[in-house]
Amino acid sequence: MGGGLLLLSLLASKVGGRLGLPGLLLFVIIGMLAGTDGLGGIAFENYEITQFVGIVALAFILFTGGLETSWRTTRPVLWTGISLATLGVVLTTGLVGVAAHYLFGLPWVVAFLLGAIVAPTDASAVFSVLKERALGLKGHIRPVLEFESGINDPTAVVLVIGLTEIATHPDTPLLSVLGEFATEMVLGGVFGIVLGRLAVRLINRINLPLDGLYSVLTVAIVAAIYGVTSAVHGSGLLAIYIAGVVLGNSEFVHKRSLRHFHEGLTYLLEVGMFLLLGLLVFPRQLPEVAVPALLLAAVLVLIARPAAVFVSLLATRMPAAHKAMIAWVGLRGAVPVVLATFPLLAGVPGASLLFNVAFFLVLVSILVQGTSLPFVARWLKVNAPLSAHTVMPLEYTPTGAGKNDLIEVTVPTASGVVGTRIMDLGLPPDALIVLIYREQQYVIPRGTTPLHAGDVLQILAARPAAEMVQARVNASGPLPSGSS
Repeated sequence: MGGGLLLLSLLASKVGGRLGLPGLLLFVIIGMLAGTDGLGGIAFENYEITQFVGIVALAFILFTGGLETSWRTTRPVLWTGISLATLGVVLTTGLVGVAAHYLFGLPWVVAFLLGAIVAPTDASAVFSVLKERALGLKGHIRPVLEFESGINDPTAVVLVIGLTEIATHPDTPLLSVLGEFATEMVLGGVFGIVLGRLAVRLINRINLPLDGLYSVLTVAIVAAIYGVTSAVHGSGLLAIYIAGVVLGNSEFVHKRSLRHFHEGLTYLLEVGMFLLLGLLVFPRQLPEVAVPALLLAAVLVLIARPAAVFVSLLATRMPAAHKAMIAWVGLRGAVPVVLATFPLLAGVPGASLLFNVAFFLVLVSILVQGTSLPFVARWLKVNAPLSAHTVMPLEYTPTGAGKNDLIEVTVPTASGVVGTRIMDLGLPPDALIVLIYREQQYVIPRGTTPLHAGDVLQILAARPAAEMVQARVNASGPLPSGSS
């Protein structure tokens, strides 16, 4: 039955792409149709399993997001992302909490608890929807979105746990919640950096007998980093993301194949998690909260999120249109539903209402924001073409100790090397052009092969030599005579 649902979800994702619908929305709908109120009649109401699966899935999703995060593009937006992930989450919590208090008549603590549940943007939703929509964005919009969604979950987790504690034990001091937040964030950051660097050394030095065991090793590393950090009361999720960034920006053996493995694993976990959430929800209960939940969704999307973004980014020089796009791409996914299981398991009064409202808001966010991203990007004039990615047949597995790497360089139209034979380029002796991709054909390079504009060159070289080749290829004007 699980295999059938997974196959159905994969087929639905292809159909959804053609219809312009996010795959995550279709996964949830399939889960709802297979559940107790749907055609499948699968009875499932285990919030503990849902919470466990959600946290495990989120850990691997964040790790994969970290692997794909380029520090070169993230470093300029570091403090912007941190501001959104902390101040932005707190502001969203407050504004949504005030609205929830008046719309649902909830006590203030429970209302703010609902605000904290739906405050974070979801890494799986942001990563997957941006990939599905193949949406290019100007400036630093995409790095900010990916970095924010990767590090804002710990803030929301601490807020939800702290407010749940206050709701069940009203004598809990607020300062203890703030202290716990500071402790978790600091320890999560430190452990993420330290354990990430140790993971790089371990992967490069362990020398496993089978290549496939390196995938098992990285799974163990993710589990260990999360477990160790959580055991000392740090944020395991933050540590996992930061460790992923450290690994993704370091050289280690089988890096490309391991990234492919975790990309597939993340997709599997996303499908499974959203299917599980769909099974957990009883659609017949949703109409009871539909009207106030729609109003709360409007407050979240149109007021709370934009206000949090613009206030958090007051100190930046980012254009208003870019900030507006960041506000609109604040997608909610599985994280709010997983967070809603904490008050349910703790026995907070009215927790079932919080769960249904959070699920409703997730559906609205994915349906409205997820499907409208290309239109809003064009309307705000922040869309940009994505650079075409050429799939090259040759792969290079660095040993981790060597200095060579296989890089790809595209020959610009105005390059001075256009029409020049490879033997006349004067390449460094430790740089070798091993393959050329030209007009959808692969060309085996020879010394007499001339370079054309648009050629994609695969070059095996040490880093200094590679940088020299890139500079020579990108330079306009004729080559200097006697270059070597």
